[in-house]
Formats: sequence, structure tokens, C-alpha cells
Amino acid sequence: MTAETMHFPVPSTLGSLENYIQAVNRFPILSAEEEHALAVKLRDEGDLESARKLVMSHLRLVVSIARGYLGYGLPHSDLIQEGNVGLMKAVKRYDPDRGVRLVSFAVHWIKAEIHEFILKNWRMVKIATTKAQRKLFFNLRSMKQGDGSLSAGDVSRMAQTLNVNETDVREMETRLYGQDMSLEPGVDDDEDSYAPIAYLSAMDAEPTRQIEAAERRELATTGLSQALEALDPRSRHIVESRWLRDEDSATLHELAAEYGISAERVRQIEAKALQKMKLALTAA
Repeated sequence: MTAETMHFPVPSTLGSLENYIQAVNRFPILSAEEEHALAVKLRDEGDLESARKLVMSHLRLVVSIARGYLGYGLPHSDLIQEGNVGLMKAVKRYDPDRGVRLVSFAVHWIKAEIHEFILKNWRMVKIATTKAQRKLFFNLRSMKQGDGSLSAGDVSRMAQTLNVNETDVREMETRLYGQDMSLEPGVDDDEDSYAPIAYLSAMDAEPTRQIEAAERRELATTGLSQALEALDPRSRHIVESRWLRDEDSATLHELAAEYGISAERVRQIEAKALQKMKLALTAA
């Protein structure tokens, strides 16, 4: 049985949030003996009614914990829903014989689910992926005093308290308080304004164009060298002298004098060599 398979009625947060909070506050708080008996029955018999009572009696805990994360700009109802998932996971994994009340055990699971939800939805760009970054993300707001930038002393204090590098603290502050920027123009922008999409896009960055450019570079280097190696020494020299010099390319008459043949014969050798190279490059 998983948290997702606990199909019992839970008050919905889709209506009035105030009514939901009033409803969950009316569920009775279980005594230690009642909680233990229900947890044992759930563990030993898989009794869903026991699971329902355990979940219902702790829904107010989720509301309280979720309220502490309102500063991230996400709806309270969404935070509660995610926290409820964490509560159900905690109920499923709770061992009543360890001597710990469910409320203490469930806090971890509720917060973990809310944390995951915030990290996935707070920004389009992920700002915390490692364990250290997550620790910074959820502690920086509470430890920071005022709205200004962190001073050197603040950075040092936070780094020591959280056991992270000072560089990580400054980087997370930049990520956390940096503003998102829309790539597309807003509805109120005038016709002469430029949104980032206008100057960030580049035709040569399009994937197919990059592949074509890479292929051309390959032909211009490795492919060309291989095509030249396929020629006999005289044909290669004629092609290189005529086409591959940076300056002072040789004329047909100069090459004719060098080899003691006519200019027309040089032209024929050149044409045949270029055709052979073209076939070699096409095959490559």
C-alpha cells in the first residue's frame, strides 16, 4: 500500500480554504494510546480506516507547517495538498513501537514533500539541485536580516552555521533574490521596445545550421586533406598552387613552364584532379 492508494475521503482544498481549515480543526486529536492502537492495526492488518483516522487527526499539522512557506509566493492550498501527501507517506511508514509520536515523525515527511513542490514550482529555472543548495535555499530567508544584500559578516556567519562555503551562500542569495525576466514582450510594451527574445535568438544557433557548419568545417580540414592525398604528386601540386595558396596563386603558364608541358595540358590535369577531389568529398 502506498500513500497514493489510500482512497479515503479527505477534505478538499479546492473550495474555500477557510472552510477547509475550519473542517480539519474539528477532527479530534488522538491520545497516545489511541494513536498507538490505530498504528498497530494499520501495520499488522493493513486497515485503511485506521489510516484514515491517523491522517485526519493530523491534517491541522499540515496546515500549520504549510503556513510557514507562504513567503515563496505559492498558493497556501497547493502547499497544503502537497503536505497532505507527505502526511500519508508518514502514516504508511510509521512504526508505533519506536516510542515516537506520529506528529514528530510526520513533520519530516510533510516538510520534505512541500520542499520538493516549492523547488519544482517556485522558478522556471531550477535554483537548488544539490543537498547543500537545498539547505541554503530553505534557511537563507529565515537567517537573513533586512532586505539589503548580505554583508561579509552575514555570509561568514551563515556559512559556519550551515557548514557550507561562503561562495555557496553568495551564489544562493543571487539565485534566490534575482528577478525572473520574461523572454517575450509584455502586453504593455510599445512597438519600439525589444524583449530579450529579439536579441538572444541567433539563426546560426539553430541545431540544423550548427550541424551543417560542423560538416563544412570537417570537409574543409580532414575531408580536404584526404581528397588531396588521393591525387598523384603532380596533380596535387597543381591544385595547391592554383587554389590553396593564401596569395600569389600560380597561373597555368607558370605551371606549364615548371613541368615543361602546355598550359592546356595543365588545365586538363587540374580539371581531372578537381573532379576526383569532388567525388572523394562527396563520398566522405
